[in-house]
Amino acid sequence: MTAIWVLVAVIVVAMGYIRLAPSDVARWNVAPDVTENVDMPSGVRRLLKAEPATLGQLDAIIRATPRTHVLAGSLDEGLITYITRSRIMGFPDYTTIQADGDSIKIHARLRFGKSDIGVNRARVDQWLAQLKQVQTGS
Repeated sequence: MTAIWVLVAVIVVAMGYIRLAPSDVARWNVAPDVTENVDMPSGVRRLLKAEPATLGQLDAIIRATPRTHVLAGSLDEGLITYITRSRIMGFPDYTTIQADGDSIKIHARLRFGKSDIGVNRARVDQWLAQLKQVQTGS
């Protein structure tokens, strides 16, 4: 019985750390190194052509995503990093978007573990589908 309580305590501490660990802005809010679209086990990189309004449109879509908030950056800076947490465990994923001339660079990645099982790819691709709808008016 003691082993069960120790296991429960370890799980509770781990979950608390996942939810409460501070996010180092200097580590996460960095310009994405994106030259092409790439799917990775730990996240995704996307490069898209952009109009001047695209960054603001994408920012509005991202901010409307449940459990997502801005870690650092702003539209004026042209660089913003968001944290999106998983529903149950609260795992943080970091997404950085940057306006770079007529392109937007997106880098979404996990913080804990080695694989996000495609969650970041699905989220970013959903944002880009919503962006396309906004831009085409459909």
